[in-house]
Amino acid sequence: MVIGNKRITRSRNVIIMAPALLILLWATVILKADLLPDKKSLLLPPTNFTITVIGLAQVLLHWEPNPDQEPKNVELGYHVRINAPQEEDYETRNTESKLVTVLHQGFSASVQTILWDGHSLLPSDWVSAELKAPPGSPGTSIVNLTCTTNTVFNNSNPLRPYQVSLHCIWLVGKDAPEDTQYFLYYRYGSMTEECQEYRKDTLKRNIACWFPRTFISSRGSDSLAVQVKGSSKHTIIKPFDQLFALHEIDRINPPENVTAVIEGSGLSIQWKKPVSAFPIHCFEYEVKIYNTRKNYFQTEKITTNAFISIIDDISKYSIQVRAAVSSVCRQTGFWSEWSQPLHVGNDDQKPFTEWFLIVLMATICFILLIFSLICKIGHLWNRLFPPVPAPKSSIKDFFVIVNSEKTVSSETEIEVISYVEEPGFETLEDSVF
Repeated sequence: MVIGNKRITRSRNVIIMAPALLILLWATVILKADLLPDKKSLLLPPTNFTITVIGLAQVLLHWEPNPDQEPKNVELGYHVRINAPQEEDYETRNTESKLVTVLHQGFSASVQTILWDGHSLLPSDWVSAELKAPPGSPGTSIVNLTCTTNTVFNNSNPLRPYQVSLHCIWLVGKDAPEDTQYFLYYRYGSMTEECQEYRKDTLKRNIACWFPRTFISSRGSDSLAVQVKGSSKHTIIKPFDQLFALHEIDRINPPENVTAVIEGSGLSIQWKKPVSAFPIHCFEYEVKIYNTRKNYFQTEKITTNAFISIIDDISKYSIQVRAAVSSVCRQTGFWSEWSQPLHVGNDDQKPFTEWFLIVLMATICFILLIFSLICKIGHLWNRLFPPVPAPKSSIKDFFVIVNSEKTVSSETEIEVISYVEEPGFETLEDSVF
């Protein structure tokens, strides 16, 4: 009877819960339907996406918003992805973007629409564009391109007291024909120049270029773009371009007017900043002091143009200074060459007292040597210091031992007398026959 009641109770619970489950299922379906994106709220991809070369190693990416985009009052942005030659991603609200990049390997990019003020909507599909690599036979472009810049005084233009020179070198492509000729161009900012001064190899091919003055600003932050093209009667020479960061190729001048003074045990060193458009506070320095007597190097890094060191005043020193632009003013680059060695002090000269003692001892030794030679030659030593005669000793008289031996002989009688003395005295033997 109890079991039957339990079954009836369970049936009633199921009947009561069934409508609740149906209501919950219906609410879930309605919610999912509300979450489905409306065609009018979808982000549409940009249109008319193009890539245009606007300068040496420089391209312009341009696109337009999709005219069918709804709603009109939302703030849109764009996600740009560079696919080649190097991958890069960034976001922008503009409909165009300028890029500095190498182009001899081709260039490709993609862009999609995003919601700028949030990400409640999914981004649009990607649209892409591509620049093909320029034509040319493999192995004909230059290799190992290196460039350096250097700052010098510009006396002819007071408005620009400093000017930057540019020097580039490269190697000929391994498959380039013998009649290949190369031509170099550089671009900095909006200015582009072609090289006019080349150095050639044995086949009269250009392998280096020199710009005595350029439009490059040593304090600028723009990249330096360099391109080398070529020509040949036998094949198409593939161009080559490369980007350089100025702080990585700028050859800083050594400090100027290095002076050093020794005052007692102190060595005072001063110098002027290198020839450069950077002000004096933008430099850091290394001072190298070499003690020639002890064969010891001392190197100090400082940010001022003066240095004082405690030294041994009985030595000779070689002093050199080099400079670098500090990270306060730009990205850290390379150190300059060392300045010309400056020599101070003299380890060949000794103090007066030391020299006096040396000369005095040498003089005394010389006089004694001469005096001894004179004495030896003239027997003067024996005359000045005659030998003292030794006293006569009678001690041996007390130690005489008389041994008499008489030998009976028909012809001869022999008497033997022996004298024995203590050690240190002569021994006398006398035989009397």
